Amino acid sequence: MYFDSHAHYDDESFDEDREVILNSMPLNEVDFIVNAAADMASCYKGIALADKYSFVYCSIGVHPHEVKDLQEHAVEELRSLASRKKVVAIGEIGLDYYYDFSPRDVQKRWFIKQLELAQEVELPVIIHSRDASGETFDIIKQSGLKEGVIHCFSGSVELAKEYVKRGFYIGIGGALTFKNAKKTVEVVKEIPIESILIETDAPYLTPVPFRGKRNDSSYLKYVVEKISEIKELDVHAVSEITCQNARKLFRI
Repeated sequence: MYFDSHAHYDDESFDEDREVILNSMPLNEVDFIVNAAADMASCYKGIALADKYSFVYCSIGVHPHEVKDLQEHAVEELRSLASRKKVVAIGEIGLDYYYDFSPRDVQKRWFIKQLELAQEVELPVIIHSRDASGETFDIIKQSGLKEGVIHCFSGSVELAKEYVKRGFYIGIGGALTFKNAKKTVEVVKEIPIESILIETDAPYLTPVPFRGKRNDSSYLKYVVEKISEIKELDVHAVSEITCQNARKLFRI
């Protein structure tokens, strides 16, 4: 069984064959998918997908790229959406200092607001952090939150261990299979399998040998195989344990 802890099936790249792709997932041993939101529109699209497919769940939240467009009333709207039956997390939220599509002060303000919302509604968080690892960690630490996953983790072994100490999971996806993934390989080697979630970030970050093509949850097996190789564990154990980890975090 596979649990894709982070995908974007609301993305327009799936517009022509979304139903075919999602209907194929049980045949590919994908038992659960969390569709991660990136803006207000994708919150609603994710909820619609979760309502339609029994194995799809969703998060609500606004990605740092998109917070520049938010009005203050968005918090109330998100609070209302958080009560929907298959909403299992607040995310993806965080900081992105690589692209800086939103001013950094705006990113930080909305990151904190959404962390506070997660605490209020008692949901875990899905964290996006790029070129902002220290500040992201400090803000999470100050918030007191201890439930969540660091999506597409690209930090150091030391930082990963600090997150694990706080009770967070480390999200590992197709980038683990890339030739330049030495740091992520070390992270997977050093942290316990009980602290790892697998993800695709579909349609992005397709693993080798399909890098460059559109990603989907059927490619999770290549992530699992790489984790299995690094940790010297049976592939079935890796898929089963990471599935249990995600079900525990998202209370499924």
